[in-house]
Amino acid sequence: MRYEAPTTVKGAVKLLAGKAGLARVLAGGTDLLVQMRTDRVAPDLIVDVKRIAGMRRIEAKAGGFRIGAAVSGAELGEHKGMRKAWPGVVEAACLIGSTQVQGRATLAGNLCNASPAADSVPALIAAGAAVVVVGPRGRRTVPVEQIPVGPGRTSLKRGELVEAILLPKRPPRSGDAYLRFIPRSEMDIAVVGAGVSLTLDRQGVCSAARVALGAVAERVIRVPEAEAALIGTKVDGEALERMAASCSAACRPIDDKRGTREFRIKVAGVLARRAAAIALKRARGK
Repeated sequence: MRYEAPTTVKGAVKLLAGKAGLARVLAGGTDLLVQMRTDRVAPDLIVDVKRIAGMRRIEAKAGGFRIGAAVSGAELGEHKGMRKAWPGVVEAACLIGSTQVQGRATLAGNLCNASPAADSVPALIAAGAAVVVVGPRGRRTVPVEQIPVGPGRTSLKRGELVEAILLPKRPPRSGDAYLRFIPRSEMDIAVVGAGVSLTLDRQGVCSAARVALGAVAERVIRVPEAEAALIGTKVDGEALERMAASCSAACRPIDDKRGTREFRIKVAGVLARRAAAIALKRARGK
């Protein structure tokens, strides 16, 4: 196995595009190293991106934020601007692993690991986040929901890597939230996760909404029907019930040892409703 730690994005792309065999990007390594130790993957090349300028920084950009691909969950949780603007995203990121894992785990790694149960991905989709992808053909900006395509699979092409995650400027009177259900009190994989972001107009009517669910399909999914159930309402009980029903209807989960199909479908609606209620309070400034 060959290990490289380039200092430029161009150098990283050249390494990834030129190597025959299996290549992997190392940001935090909390997924990759476990997969290697359990013989799930055996890379021919590992490209460590932590020495590349900008990969370890959170920067204000166009009223929003640019989060470098190697920024850890701990660094994200300590950023006052992020906690204020996008608390749901920060809460989701801070649910990934233990305190020790938080010092290494990254949003980009959680996204590119492409687990249907990834905690940060529903929150990022709800926030309208995008990723900057760099490859042999240059840079492109892609909505977060277009990156995972199935368990352990992404839409990234050979030689491409995620350089940063972009969070938009938070509109006035907006709020977001993420909730998950796990069998234990902490350090577990989501049986269901729900991310919700909404915006109110001056009369308190929902003018925009985004809803995403994790662990209920082959990848994290956005639920337009649930969003439509909220838009144009004051997010009252009836609207929340319609949203919850839409979330349950959108689910296509599997049965496994962590939860049955029926359980996940039911819990998805319950969690989405609760997350929407939290997002509503935050949009109202409470």
